[in-house]
Amino acid sequence: MSELLKGQKALVTGSSSGIGHGVAIALAKAGADVVINYAGSKEKAEAVAHEATQYGGKVLVARADVSNEADVQAMFQLMFKEFGTIDILVNNAGLQQDSPFVDMTLEKWNKVIGINLTGQFLCAREAIREFLRRGVVKEVSCAAGKVICMSSVHEMIPWAGHANYATSKGGVMLLMKSMAQEHAPKKIRVNSICPGAIKTPINKGAWETPEALEDLMHVIPYKRIGEVEDIGNAAVWLASDLSDYVNGTSLFVDGGMTLFPGFTTNG
Repeated sequence: MSELLKGQKALVTGSSSGIGHGVAIALAKAGADVVINYAGSKEKAEAVAHEATQYGGKVLVARADVSNEADVQAMFQLMFKEFGTIDILVNNAGLQQDSPFVDMTLEKWNKVIGINLTGQFLCAREAIREFLRRGVVKEVSCAAGKVICMSSVHEMIPWAGHANYATSKGGVMLLMKSMAQEHAPKKIRVNSICPGAIKTPINKGAWETPEALEDLMHVIPYKRIGEVEDIGNAAVWLASDLSDYVNGTSLFVDGGMTLFPGFTTNG
């Protein structure tokens, strides 16, 4: 276990499964105390919490729908009561509700924007308020606080059939940059991780059969699907003082998906 994040308090939204699970475990391995947030299955969240406790830090499970302001504020108050403060927010909670554009309902649009974008605003607002109140604690970190927004390669790659999702991630990109620009003078760092194809339940159809996996490799120059550990490692680095001069950046962790692989043979 590394000590990169020893003594730091982290909240990972949507961490009962998938990328959030991987990030929460990576932060715990690096020495952080971690809040496991969930909206659906308490049992899954408790299983992640049990796994995280094996690395010696404190772990808290907190239910909240990140698109609900009262839920978010109650979750932060619970964290402050148990942990005292927050040093790291990983804005990970997200979902897809796919549809051809002309058939997309307003309900599907609002649901995805509400969780993927508004949820990141609500959680970041509470975290940054605490960072500003507390300021820098040099024994803990060079920064007053760190926000890591979970974006996607689709903040820059259009995605037919997924207009709500791609729009939410494009919004995350400029939300992240605007927060970073506004709060940098207070030693608050805000960055994004932009995963490509990562092996999680949300995209099981893209990798669960050999045929699907082979097809997926056409858009990944590095010729492997990502694992949640790839994102967890990036999150630990961005949350640590090793990246203290990194602010307002989208870090693509995608095996080269954003290199426009269709042009490898001149398009």
